[in-house]
Amino acid sequence: MLCGYDGQYQLLQNRAFQQVQPNDASSLYPWAPVDGAQLTVVADPVPVSNALPNSLEFVVPSDSSGSVGFSNTGYWGIKIDSAWTYNASLYYRFPSASAFSGILTLGLNSSSGTILASNSTTISGAQTTWKQVFLTLHPTASASDNNNTFFVTVDGAAAAGETINFAMFSLFPPTYKDQPNGMRIDISETLAAMKPAFFRFPGGNNLGQTFATRWQWNATVGPLLDRPGRVGDWGYVNTDGLGLYEYLIWFEDVGMEPFMAVWAGYSLDGESIAEGDLEPYIQQAIDQINFVIGDPATSAPAALRAELGHPEPFTLHYVEVGNEDFFSSTYTYRWPAFVNALQAEFPDLNYIATAYPFNPPIYPTPLQYDVHVYQTPEWFVENAFYYDSFERNGTKYFEGEYAAISTNPNDLYGTPADGRLLYPTMQSSTGEAAFMTGLERNSDIVFAAAYAPLLQLVNDSQWTPDLVSFDAGTVYPSTSYYVQKLFSLNVGDEYLPSTLPAVNGTLHWTVSRSSASGDVFIKISNTVSTDADITFALPFSSVASTGTLQVLSGGQNDSNTPVTPDLVSPGNSTITTGPTFDYTAPGYSVSVITVHTA
Repeated sequence: MLCGYDGQYQLLQNRAFQQVQPNDASSLYPWAPVDGAQLTVVADPVPVSNALPNSLEFVVPSDSSGSVGFSNTGYWGIKIDSAWTYNASLYYRFPSASAFSGILTLGLNSSSGTILASNSTTISGAQTTWKQVFLTLHPTASASDNNNTFFVTVDGAAAAGETINFAMFSLFPPTYKDQPNGMRIDISETLAAMKPAFFRFPGGNNLGQTFATRWQWNATVGPLLDRPGRVGDWGYVNTDGLGLYEYLIWFEDVGMEPFMAVWAGYSLDGESIAEGDLEPYIQQAIDQINFVIGDPATSAPAALRAELGHPEPFTLHYVEVGNEDFFSSTYTYRWPAFVNALQAEFPDLNYIATAYPFNPPIYPTPLQYDVHVYQTPEWFVENAFYYDSFERNGTKYFEGEYAAISTNPNDLYGTPADGRLLYPTMQSSTGEAAFMTGLERNSDIVFAAAYAPLLQLVNDSQWTPDLVSFDAGTVYPSTSYYVQKLFSLNVGDEYLPSTLPAVNGTLHWTVSRSSASGDVFIKISNTVSTDADITFALPFSSVASTGTLQVLSGGQNDSNTPVTPDLVSPGNSTITTGPTFDYTAPGYSVSVITVHTA
């Protein structure tokens, strides 16, 4: 899951004053005055757009001198890199015409107050309608830390007594694949390194806590000025600058396909749309799918996609109908209402149900179910055979959310003092790996799986642990990230049956083979502190005498955090192999042995 922090791409927090209360001092955060400026978030009588009714009213005191303006600290910091070009923009207007003509400066300040980048343009007091300013910033040096600010100033003496309104700020560093309105490079490259096959979006819980604040695709596309944003399910404002179109472009750039959810009439506050009132929401789901894969000649949403620059359809094979509808008693009428309408419109798509499998029975009978589980490391080890006993009746399963989140089975969602994990540990990651061996072994019915949540801004997190953490300047891959990467990059297209691990054991493995290369991939998870010996006998006419060994290992509570970001990472070496060979799996480890066969 990925929610909606602009810090994943755009760098200014509260950049458009979306979903905040005007004339409330708290609505300014994290904007701050520079040298005595008077700042107020106002309901602008002539807003920059209908979707963005608020603006920042900037008053230059009549006795001002020097540079006067305001600054923004970003998402708990701004990284300043002298190798980067930053794209900065804003809208401004004078509420009342004046004779003023002067210089407006945008720039980046270090934590010590040194101006590391700035650029200027001339603005006129005659500009009473909104005008956009776009400037590039080229730092002369890199900052030593992330405690830096973006600033906007005028000459106080020249502008004394003036009032200027500002709206819709943006500050972009270089973006992944140079996409406009694109994602941070470091976050994207970290995820791309796993070679993920798919991305589940827009959530998860991000679909909506209430009817009014639900994610609506049509409010996230087109010009940024037309995106009102919303208060997200985790309490912060989603600007929706990262909208449906940006998601889809990013998926293409990374090389993963979307598993896309549609809102299906139920919100996590427990409310459901009445059966007779579902039609507009079903139509909105149809329009959402048409935006992704529809024909621009026959569909207005698809024509919008083409207008935005992507006339050909995006890839889409799976649509999830709702989210966590096992909490709801109304899926029995909502599922058929949505899925029958969607299947009639898009018969080639696969539809994933989000109720408990077969409980209650829903019709038409789902061919795919989304299963979620958050548990202890021990639970994941004990349930490595969870899917082995499932009936092979044509039903497939998507392990859409899973993670070991606590060491306390009696209070999974409690505090860190009560066992809740802040970051994955080697104990939690090896437990997940044991469970993943079962997912791979049962890949005839488990067609996809996703650790959740995916991303965490360490300065303001509502859920822990997460796969990848980040702050304003750095990405922190977790031990579970490396487990996911090891499993993703080392898998064949043929599952090789083997002697099964002990059902109640602590050592688990799975074996697959690439039919194209002949490489065999043996993945082993040792979920306790003691080393474990294992012997492999490979039934092939030719087995290489050496192979490669990748090992992630550490102490039970070892964890990659902002304080210890590289404590645990995989090591690579050569291993002696052959038709039969022995291996000792270190305590709390995930190992991958790759050996060529013919």
